[in-house]
Amino acid sequence: MGKNSAITRVFRFYLEGFREMRLGKTLWLIILIKLFILFFILRLFFFPDYLGRFDNDGEKGNHVSNELIRRAINP
Repeated sequence: MGKNSAITRVFRFYLEGFREMRLGKTLWLIILIKLFILFFILRLFFFPDYLGRFDNDGEKGNHVSNELIRRAINP
């Protein structure tokens, strides 16, 4: 790939556009903060690690299959 390849031109296009943004940088910061809250903070409180108590994949698989069967029989 040469110095002026399509990938290089696209990268420079977005890089220069990001450098010239004023409001856009603030909006990207808000988006990143919201993603952090959604994926890290909420995960700690609302999605407990039920399978963490099992030592290996076999035990985890057995637990999941037993739960699926139990919930299918007793909805």
